[in-house]
Parts: sequence; structure tokens; C-alpha cells
Amino acid sequence: MTMSRIASLFASKDKDKKIVSLFVTAGFPDPSSTAPLILELEKSGADMIELGMPFSDPLADGPTVQYASKVALDHGVNLDTIFDMVREIRASSSIPIVLMGYINPVLRYGLKRFFEKAGEAGVDGIILPDVPPGELDGVDELCAQYRIDPIYLVAPNTSDERMRIIDSKGKGFIYCVSVTGVTGTRDGSEISASIDSFINRVQANVTKNPVLIGFGIKNHEDARLIAKKSDGYIVGSALIDYIRSVYPEKDWLKKTGQFVHELKFGKQQ
Repeated sequence: MTMSRIASLFASKDKDKKIVSLFVTAGFPDPSSTAPLILELEKSGADMIELGMPFSDPLADGPTVQYASKVALDHGVNLDTIFDMVREIRASSSIPIVLMGYINPVLRYGLKRFFEKAGEAGVDGIILPDVPPGELDGVDELCAQYRIDPIYLVAPNTSDERMRIIDSKGKGFIYCVSVTGVTGTRDGSEISASIDSFINRVQANVTKNPVLIGFGIKNHEDARLIAKKSDGYIVGSALIDYIRSVYPEKDWLKKTGQFVHELKFGKQQ
């Protein structure tokens, strides 16, 4: 069996490099821009994309992602249109794509149908924050059947034993939530001051999967500070906030690419 795109990404990673995963809501800032935006993010340094499935009640998300979800829903974005977006991206890119969202729309769509369509479109992983491992029958089996990595989260209030269970059930990577709370940018020094003991526990208990850290990172300096003991980092709210500040200017895509390049490499390069 060939290695998955996510596994290949981590297998080919230089030891001292950090994987950069970027979260954007599918259909934000408008549906026709999603595929061009993803391709611009990849060109500018993104290693992996988390494509948010908009939902009316995104319980783990702060105001920024809530706003992006509302914009996408107002544009009529649904799971079928998201699969079309993935197909459009796949026509010219093999960047790993992870869908992230909530279980309600998936169950309404049909669990098996969802995974079948996702696999056919070229989705590599799935993050369902409100479905912990073992809580919904059939998810792991469908992930295996359609070669979609089930990606789970650990947080500062996750016990050591639970971390080991999540590591054993998960695949692709473990999403390490830097703080207890919802998504959104925060002060990097505030996060880093409280995160060391948590990351040490993660390193001791998550031994099968790579670890990416997210929630709160807004710039290159934050990323270096917060992600120093992980395999990489995830940025979502800061990216969406930036897009809001430049869209619909004529060169908003180019400016967004420059933001991402600076996020990954810093201002000096």
C-alpha cells in the first residue's frame, strides 16, 4: 500500500523544519476563491491545508472562524460544494487536504456517503472536534476503507492515559490544542509560558504520531516560540483575519501569499 500524502509529508520533513498547516473555511471569502486561495497558500509555503466545513454552531471556534462560517453558509456552501472544491484543487495540486468540522452536517449527509465522497474527491484526513475516538461507531472503519486519516485532538486538560489512547487511535498527526478554549489569536508569550509542561506530557505519551500545535499562533515569532517542541504548527484565525483586511482588493490573493510567506519564513527572507 502506498504511503498517504500526510504520511509522506512528515516522512520527508527535514529534522529542523516545521510543517506549516493552514486553516481556511471552505467558501470564504467567496466560493469561487477557495481553490485559487489554496493554490496561492501552497505556493507561498503552506505544507498542508485544513479546509473548514462551515456550520451554524461551531462550538470550538471563536468569532473569527464563526464569521468565516457565516459568510460561507450565506454563499450556500455545503458538503457537495466542498467536495467540488477539493476536486478543483486536486486538478493541479497534491498538497495534503484535511477536512475539519462538526458531526451534525456529516450525519445529515450520511456517514458512509460522506467518507465515500471525501475519498473520491481526494481528501486525506478528517478532524471532527466533537467526535472523540471511540464515540461514534463506524468512523474508524470508514476512514480505513476510504484511506482518510482520523485526526484527533489533545489539550492541556487531557490526561496522560487519554493521550495514549488518542495516539493509538489517531493517524496522520495529533492536533495539539495549545490552550483550553476556542480558536483565535492570543499573545504568544502568554501561551508559551503555560505550554512547556503540557508539551512535555505530549512528547511522553504521543509516540506513534507526529504532533502539530494550534490555537493562538498569529505570526512567525509566535510559531517559533510555541512550536519549538512539535513537528509544526497550525494557523487559522490569523490567516482569516488577514484575508478579511485585504479582500476584495484586486491583489488580495498576492498579499495573502506574502502574509503566509512571512508567517513561515519571517520578515528577513
